[in-house]
Amino acid sequence: MIAVVDFGGGNLGSLVGALERRGAAFAVTGDPDEVVRAEAAILPGDGAFGATMQALAERGLDEAVRETIARGRPFLGICVGMQLLYERSLEHGEHRGLGVFAGTVARFEHAPRVPHMGWNQLEPLRSHPFLRGIVAQAYAYFLHSYRAAVGAETLAATTHGERFAAIVARDNVVATQFHPEKSQTTGARLLDNFLALARS
Repeated sequence: MIAVVDFGGGNLGSLVGALERRGAAFAVTGDPDEVVRAEAAILPGDGAFGATMQALAERGLDEAVRETIARGRPFLGICVGMQLLYERSLEHGEHRGLGVFAGTVARFEHAPRVPHMGWNQLEPLRSHPFLRGIVAQAYAYFLHSYRAAVGAETLAATTHGERFAAIVARDNVVATQFHPEKSQTTGARLLDNFLALARS
């Protein structure tokens, strides 16, 4: 069973629909114990970094996420759920993240428009099971004002005035800055790939 982490905010409807269409065995839960017991977990995001991190901490879900990752369970972060994996964010002040990846999430400096909203092409940088079937220049749907720099954990980058991390991964953790559940063919393939990782 996959735990979809419910911290009391964010838009879960599109993700739940996408998982249901794939026949995935999952539960939307705000119970830390249930998250830790699950075979895999997804942390969706829709909102500000600091408020989301606070909501997780108030429910004990921040430690549940850390324990899930530490136990080697497949883990997928989406949008703010990806950003929370970094050490800190500068969105509305400075906030500490989960620290899975080194680095700071910061506001776009050279983007033509902020927020970045719409379709952009992916630039795969290295092979990974999560990218199976994803071709260069595949489109994904983004909606965000803050981004992480391209680093050692980056699987794919994209450019919106400046180049930034679109997909990241390390060990059992994968994450996307964009919304796979809203990214049509590209997103469907990535969700299928994560479900395959969860089954394995």
